[in-house]
Order: sequence, then structure tokens, then C-alpha cells
Amino acid sequence: MWRIVFPTALALVLLGSGAVLAQEKSSPAPKSSAAKTAAPKVQIAVLLDTSNSMDGLINQARAQIWEIVNQMARARLEGREVHLEVALFQYGNDSLPAKEGFIQLVAPFTDDLDLISDKLFALKTNGGSEYCGMVIQKALQRLRWSDNPQDLKMIVIAGNEPFTQGPVDPFQVCSEAIKRDITVTTIHCGPRAEGVRTGWEKGARLADGSYMNIDQKAEVAIATPFDKKLAQLGVELNKTYVFYGSREQQQARAKLQLVQDLNARKLGAPVAANRAAAKASGLYRNAQYDLVDAVQQGKADLKKLNEEELPPELKKLSPEQRKAYIEKMAKRRKELQEQIRQLDRKRRQWLSKRRKELAQKGKNTFQDAVLQALRQQAARKRLVLPVE
Repeated sequence: MWRIVFPTALALVLLGSGAVLAQEKSSPAPKSSAAKTAAPKVQIAVLLDTSNSMDGLINQARAQIWEIVNQMARARLEGREVHLEVALFQYGNDSLPAKEGFIQLVAPFTDDLDLISDKLFALKTNGGSEYCGMVIQKALQRLRWSDNPQDLKMIVIAGNEPFTQGPVDPFQVCSEAIKRDITVTTIHCGPRAEGVRTGWEKGARLADGSYMNIDQKAEVAIATPFDKKLAQLGVELNKTYVFYGSREQQQARAKLQLVQDLNARKLGAPVAANRAAAKASGLYRNAQYDLVDAVQQGKADLKKLNEEELPPELKKLSPEQRKAYIEKMAKRRKELQEQIRQLDRKRRQWLSKRRKELAQKGKNTFQDAVLQALRQQAARKRLVLPVE
């Protein structure tokens, strides 16, 4: 088995339509005496062009986000799992305010992967005027980037118009990004030579990033004999979640999880299988909403929770029975996660040959570009990712 060294703090800003969350000012993260023992952070900021003709790119991002998560879930720094944060932007969309440069921060950095999926499915293409320099600048200014030198911080920007459009010099902001240890990977949706000619390659080079071109119409997911069973296990996994908080919060989180399952299923069995595998990984974090994760991680005490914060199935139980119920769900979840991981390993072995064939034909997609960028930048950090 080969081992690939990865960078450690990744920033993915995906740009697309959708409701805007509260924007975050760029400011140093608070320093902690536990910094050396904390999980290495991977901040991914991928900026997506949502102008007309970019539907294929958006569909690839929707379909392949879970595979990217699956790959990152296997990354390690000195034996420790990474903590993945994703931020979403959109640019080049005429439905956005001109005074903002037709740019929108859809979600600041978050480890809530269901929320990111939800925002991706809300993206709609329209327009437009694609200002790469300006959107990179906004990503640098508005996101809360880690100041830990161990972390991998990375902007990924994808589009098909000249990189140099707009009032902000993209080459200057790319140079500014790398001074802050933030790389910029550029993905041109079209012929490689065209992307080189229109500045995409130069932008990546100036920011120690990677330049790639993709075929946004290429096959986004490959079917395998294991997909159906993985999707079924993903549905069973949902039954182990015990959402808490206000009644509205409980209902909203249960709905969000279910809707993202349905969204993945609409894109095909392979996407549903990838989502199931991601839900079985350590990067699918729900301690803020789920009592099983919260209790296991020491972020909630069943004895101290208000009665109104409990789900209906726990309200009718005694304190001892509540504890036993959570332990039962945790055990069942662990069993399902292990079944999913074992089946997913077989699926990955099956997929390996087919992916190599597609790569040889030059049929790279969004997922291929993002993962290859990580591999090309591996020497910058000590993050290790096993590869079949």
C-alpha cells in the first residue's frame, strides 16, 4: 500500500446559490495550550463559478463531495485523524448583487457536512461576470483561517472564463494567499491549453497550488455491485441518531439528514453509497445535535439536560434507562459503521481499475482535481493518506 503525504489545513469554498450564513471576519484563531494535541485541521475553501454553462460542475460537486470526505477521513497526522472544515462561496452569478462583485459567501467554515450538502443542492446557475481575483480576495478576508502552521489551508477555485476578469488582480491576491500559508488550486473547466492561456495555471503557480483542467460533462459516479447494500446500511445508520435540543431543532436535524440522503440517492446509487461511507467516518460530526455523539465526546450530560431538550423516546424513561438507551444506540452505530467500512473497502478495490482507465482517457472530474491537488501538495505538510 502506498502512503501519500498531505498538507494539513484545507479551505474549500464552494460558490453557488443558496441562503447566506453569517459571514466571519478574518481574524486569528485563539491560541491554545492544547494546540499540539488537537486534531490537525483541514480547511477546504472551494470557489465555484455558478454562471450559465456551469451546471455540470455544480452537479459534480454535489455528487462527489462525499467521496472527497471519504478520502480525507483516511488522512492521518502522526496517527491522529484530521478535523475537516468546509466553506462555500459562489461567484459569477447575475442573480447576486453587482456591488458585491456577483459573489456570495454561502457558508463559513463548518464541519457540518449535511449543511454543506444542503447548500450545494441549493446552488443555481445564472449569468454572469466571473471575477476570480475578487472572490479569492473575499475568501481570504471573510473566512476564519487557522493560524496553526500544522494545518492545511487551501482555496480551490473552479470556472471556465479567463482568470483575469474583474477589478481585482488575481495574481496579486494569489501571491498574498501563499504569504499566509494558504494555497490556491485552480480548476479550469475546459481544455488545458486554454486554461494556461487565460491565466488559470499562473494563478496556481503563484500560490504554490495545483492547476488542473476537467471535463464537467464526464461521468460523475461509477456504479458497483456494492452500492445498493451500502445505501441500505446508511439508512439503518440514521436510526441510531438521537437528536436533542428544542423540538424545532430535533425535527430540523432529522429532516436535514434525511433530505441529504434523498439528494444523494437522486444522483444515483454510487453517490448514495459514498454518502453512507462518509456517514460512517470520523468526519461526520453531529455532537451539537445528536446525543450519542455528544455523550461519547463528553459534550453533553444526560443528567443535566433539561426535560424539554430530550427527544420523545427519552422523556418517558428513567435516568438509568436513558443512559442504557444511548449506550445501545452507540453500540448499534459502531456495528453498522464497521459493516459499512468493510463493504466500502471492497467497493474501493473494485473501483480502482475503472478509475485508472478514465484517468488515462483524460476524463478528470471535480473530485479528481481536488484529490490530485492534495497529493501534489503533500510535501508541504506531514499529513498521510493511505491509497489502495
